[in-house]
Amino acid sequence: MAVQLAQIAEEAGVSVPTVSKVLNSRPDVASATRKRVAEVLTRHGYTVRSRARVTTGFLDVRIVDLDRAWSEAVVRGAAEASKRHDKDLVLTVDPDPENCDDWVHHAVERGSDGLLSVVGVPSDEARELLAEAGIPLVIVDPLRRVPEGTYSVAATNFQGAFDAAQHLISLGHRRIATITGPLDQANGIARLAGFQAAMLQSGVPVDDELVIRTHYGVDQGYAATRRLLALTERPTAIFAASDDSALGSIRALREHGLRIPDDISVVGFDDIPHSQWTDPPLTTIRQPLAQMGSAAVDALIRSRAGQRLAAHTELSTTLVVRSSSTAPAAD
Repeated sequence: MAVQLAQIAEEAGVSVPTVSKVLNSRPDVASATRKRVAEVLTRHGYTVRSRARVTTGFLDVRIVDLDRAWSEAVVRGAAEASKRHDKDLVLTVDPDPENCDDWVHHAVERGSDGLLSVVGVPSDEARELLAEAGIPLVIVDPLRRVPEGTYSVAATNFQGAFDAAQHLISLGHRRIATITGPLDQANGIARLAGFQAAMLQSGVPVDDELVIRTHYGVDQGYAATRRLLALTERPTAIFAASDDSALGSIRALREHGLRIPDDISVVGFDDIPHSQWTDPPLTTIRQPLAQMGSAAVDALIRSRAGQRLAAHTELSTTLVVRSSSTAPAAD
């Protein structure tokens, strides 16, 4: 038997352990490799065992950054839903948003009832591996457009940014700046597009020097606001595409001796818990972060039970008006 497996491995161009994995329907083999080895095995009279679907009681969650309140809220929602479904949550924190494949391979080899990836989109090969193993995948707030057949949950990023800009316009602001999120990510692109759409619809020019293209974060918001304050004519309002960026913006405005909102209004996006405790409390767009995590887990359970899922779900954002925004000062 061992000699024959070695011959099959040589013919298929793989190792003997890989042949053994295919023969026993182990999940941790790439789809193309599995197909090639299975054809050689069949040709030599071997029968590849059918794979039994095993319930483990585990749901795997991968998140890039657990330090941010945004991430904590999504995980909290997922944990509450997992408990409701009598599942144990296995949390992986990995700083690389792009490379999910090691996580997928490990979860498939160990066994899992479903994978929830926050922002990261596994490769085609990794998704094929999950499909072959019968393990559902849901992506929360994906960095980029997800491939066909992959279920995702996000918030209405375009509409939220539209509402933020419309709020400032309705107060009478016309010189409105925006501090964007990363424009290689789906949510960052949608928020900038929503902001621009509200401005154009209202007939307010979008001044490119007031569009600061950067990443989410306190440091980024701080640096972007300093750039805005260096302009000959500063804005009367700032829409920051995340609450973290808005907090950095507030710090820069304060250091410049400006009052919020009397001199400049500030609006954020996320409604993370401490936004209501800033001075002044931050007007922002509330993302249903915990509900996004909960909805993702519910989708995994439904998929595991054989229910067909829609390709993508967007949960509604809400404008939360607090004290950091008001009408512009009279000239």
